Amino acid sequence: MGILIEIIMPVFGLVILGYLAARMGWFEESGIKGLSSFVFNFAIPVMLFRTLATTALPQEMPWRFLGSYYLSGIALFVAAMLLGRTVFHQQVKSAGIFAMAGAYSNVVLLGIPLILTTFGNAASLPLFMIVATQAAVMFFATTVVVESAGGHVSRLRHLPWQTIVVLARNPIIVGLLLGLVFNLLELAIPSPIDAVAKSLGGAALPCAVFSVGASLSQYRVKGSLPEALSLVALKNVVHPVLVWIMADRIFHLDAVWTATAVLLAGTPVGVNVYLFAQRYGALIAPAAAAVVLSTGTSIVTLSVILYLLDVR
Repeated sequence: MGILIEIIMPVFGLVILGYLAARMGWFEESGIKGLSSFVFNFAIPVMLFRTLATTALPQEMPWRFLGSYYLSGIALFVAAMLLGRTVFHQQVKSAGIFAMAGAYSNVVLLGIPLILTTFGNAASLPLFMIVATQAAVMFFATTVVVESAGGHVSRLRHLPWQTIVVLARNPIIVGLLLGLVFNLLELAIPSPIDAVAKSLGGAALPCAVFSVGASLSQYRVKGSLPEALSLVALKNVVHPVLVWIMADRIFHLDAVWTATAVLLAGTPVGVNVYLFAQRYGALIAPAAAAVVLSTGTSIVTLSVILYLLDVR
């Protein structure tokens, strides 16, 4: 019960509130877009900058942590793609989106609030490492599959540079990089700027979670439910189990780093999966349904994960 009261409800209570506010018409579509822009372009980047600028960095790159998360993620990506092709008889393009949905977590809008609510700044470093790298890894893998399926192999030679350009324009990545620069150069944030950053950072987490709920009201659970439900099982259950095996049983990571990786893997399907589906005109309805159902189901599955990890 303590997990529900102290961790799950502060996060998902705001998700539910945002969803109901939007569905009841108390929060208009223009407001949803405005809030999402504020969170993504200002509040979270500034919060990440301020936190990373003052976080103690490790002496060497924690490859075992990254390996735990991404070896599991790529293995799940391949398995999900095979599932889409053999069980649901999907074309390669749709199977690529299906694979992305099985392994791409909502690490920004739900992962950040969940981890910081659970562990505070003790987990900020492993959290930020996944926030900074997930998009690059998963966008790259998905784009390779989908573009290859469309016969656009010639475009792939530009993909590494295009990925760098996209990430460089991402305010969240910019915030992380600036924070890292300040940290490495041991620069102090000027007091007036720090005061503004602190105010924005204080608004980041509640606004981010509220915007998730409000945004979910715009998606509809329709289309192929078997595909969507399979994605919920892969994302909410299989993904965190694989990461736990890698982090705890194979790489023997510290408890907080293990828990951070597992909880991030257990967060629901990220909204970017739906945006990819729209962009390529493939698996649109199942992707939208998976985002909604995965988010709702994660209230239960994340509670179970926290209990099994003995988080109190």
